Amino acid sequence: MVLAAGLGTRMRPLTDDRPKALVEVGGRPLIDHMLDRLAEAGVKRAVVNVHAFAGRLMHHLDQRTAPIIMISDERDHSIPLETGGGIKRARSALGEAPILVANIDSVWIEDGEPPAAAIRLLCDRFDPAREASRLMLARMERTSGFDGPGDFFMDEDERLIPRRVNGAPTAPLNYMGVHIVDPRPIYGRPETAFSLFPLWVEWAAAGRLAGQVMEGDWMHVGDPEALRAAEARLGR
Repeated sequence: MVLAAGLGTRMRPLTDDRPKALVEVGGRPLIDHMLDRLAEAGVKRAVVNVHAFAGRLMHHLDQRTAPIIMISDERDHSIPLETGGGIKRARSALGEAPILVANIDSVWIEDGEPPAAAIRLLCDRFDPAREASRLMLARMERTSGFDGPGDFFMDEDERLIPRRVNGAPTAPLNYMGVHIVDPRPIYGRPETAFSLFPLWVEWAAAGRLAGQVMEGDWMHVGDPEALRAAEARLGR
């Protein structure tokens, strides 16, 4: 599931005439960075949700050959459905088995690895008997474009503790916008539009939220300044 329905308000004025997914970094649209990496990891089919400038994004996706794209159209809602709501809306296309979920504003460079090694490892290490979800994480000191104090702590068993839950001022690890998850608890939520964070809090408390650290540089491309920082890093 590739989440591309956001309004991209923080990226304005670059999103005044296009979806955030089509904003270019390093000469390529953000969504192509993610879809190419997913294809390299072996993903054959991706569901992409659309809302703002949906027609323009769907036309762009029509030009791609891999992965095979299915569209989840959210234009019948006044606003996008957020992460959880977008996944729930796409249930008929996604099915009941664990799914890989990816934001489109995440670009990274892995240390000495093939381009998609971190995604493959994330999927290989996911254990649905012990975990509801496994999140791909970046070290705070190797993050750009992220202005928060960090997202998670991780224990020796790779279990995650959200910083906002324990009230710590900072945390060493950031969520990179990619995770694998059992979607059935998401489908069971009564809301139409909702974030996944409350579910992460529940799973963390039950010891069922795990993390996978990517050794490399992560660039969160959320606004024009972050985009410039990402282009500088990619240009090295």
